[in-house]
Amino acid sequence: MHMSNESLLVVLMVGLLAGWLAGQIVQGTGFGLLGDLLIGILGAFIGSWLLPQLGIHLGMGIVAAIIKTTLGALVLLLIIRLIRGGGGWRRSWGRRW
Repeated sequence: MHMSNESLLVVLMVGLLAGWLAGQIVQGTGFGLLGDLLIGILGAFIGSWLLPQLGIHLGMGIVAAIIKTTLGALVLLLIIRLIRGGGGWRRSWGRRW
């Protein structure tokens, strides 16, 4: 599969935006540039697989890609939160002091 430079840039920008949006929704803050990008790209894979399994088809275009990727990133972050025990670092940080 050959991907042009423009296509790669679009994928990276959609992943970054979706990772940032998911970070804002789930935790209230982002995860930094690389963290948001990684969450967004993994979310794109999850969203591309999960939504058709559920019978949800958003169509084509950049807006549909952002929504699908953000939903996948939200699922990823919620799974991570369940595995880590819900409170994450904020709860343990408060216990130290």
